[in-house]
Amino acid sequence: MDTILKKIAVIGIGYVGLPLSICLAKKNQVIAFDSSSERISQLQKGIDINNTKDKILNNKALKFTSDYTKLKTCDYYIITLPTPLNNDLEPDLSIIKNATKMLSKIIKFGDIIIYESTFYPGCIEEDLVPILEKGSGLEFNNDFFCGYSPERINPGDIHHNISNIMKVTSGSTPEIAEIVDNIYSEIIDAGTHKVKSIKIAEAAKVFENTQRDLNIALINELAIILNLMDIDTESVLKAAETKWNFHKYRPGLVGGHCIGVDPYYLTYKAKKLGYDPKIILAGRYLNEQMSKHVASSLVKEMIKRKIKIENAKILVMGLTFKENSSDTRNSKVFDLIKELKEFNFNIDAYDPYLKNKIKNESNYNLINAMKVADYKAIIIAVAHNEFKEMGLEKIKSFTDENNLIYDLKFIFNKDDVAMRL
Repeated sequence: MDTILKKIAVIGIGYVGLPLSICLAKKNQVIAFDSSSERISQLQKGIDINNTKDKILNNKALKFTSDYTKLKTCDYYIITLPTPLNNDLEPDLSIIKNATKMLSKIIKFGDIIIYESTFYPGCIEEDLVPILEKGSGLEFNNDFFCGYSPERINPGDIHHNISNIMKVTSGSTPEIAEIVDNIYSEIIDAGTHKVKSIKIAEAAKVFENTQRDLNIALINELAIILNLMDIDTESVLKAAETKWNFHKYRPGLVGGHCIGVDPYYLTYKAKKLGYDPKIILAGRYLNEQMSKHVASSLVKEMIKRKIKIENAKILVMGLTFKENSSDTRNSKVFDLIKELKEFNFNIDAYDPYLKNKIKNESNYNLINAMKVADYKAIIIAVAHNEFKEMGLEKIKSFTDENNLIYDLKFIFNKDDVAMRL
């Protein structure tokens, strides 16, 4: 049995990189790198926004640094950086390319570079490997090697973590694939699934979230149709779910760093190859329009109830892209607020995970606590546990006599709220 500790560098110490570094440090020597010196300073003091315990951060096998030259002693480099979209909804690889260029200055013969970020199939070998070769003067698959194991972190999920989620692994040669698989097998209790090529692993990652996006789009469209027929969506879904092979999804705003982004990586590559994807983009379009649908539905209900629209005070509960998380990346709640402002509403927003953490924008007022304000309507946009524990009667106490509650997340019973998707 090999008792020599591997020397592993983790690049990017965010919601993916930090828990990965902690897990790897149980079996290896790990240097966790982030370009933010402030972030590194906090972690060195045992402070983390995700409340990771000090005793874990202070593991002697785990070191934090913002000086990339200190990574030279490592033999394995794992990149856990974001791959967002640009304003044209195309892949923005600038962060990954910059990190790759940085690594090209320090990698040496025999090193393995493993990516965990989301890519379109072929990105690593076609777009990133040339950067590594040019900067290092080394030859791919002779002097250095690559691997890919897409992250499957689910922020805010206390049940699914690194160790109990199966990991897809791959390498640029069969021998390297085995090494990469062994690295993750040591820390993944749920096991690994080794595939034959990096491209297969890249394709699997974007497809995982593309299929979820399309399924939610289908449910969103179903909800729109059922609402027109005055049929409760949740009741229909619960009835359909009694069939053993029915997949469970709920309608809603589709944001975040995966479902609302990854499909565009796949469609971008498809277009580059001369294929114009239809179904994937149709699903994306429908999900992108849900903020507009929610806003217009609320206005119609207010008109029906003869509630004055102009300057009406509205409360939006929840700003993050998902429940029980402080992550606001690509949150469609901000799109919803933008749509609501088109009707000249005065909007307050409350999120227990964001108290004093983000600046107020010109189109809404971030409040630090809910208080009686006779809101003309309240939209429950995120299913934070705090909102569930608060209870409907408490939430209603913040409204006027109309008690207009729009429950986007099916937290409460249909008969107890004015509106649901």
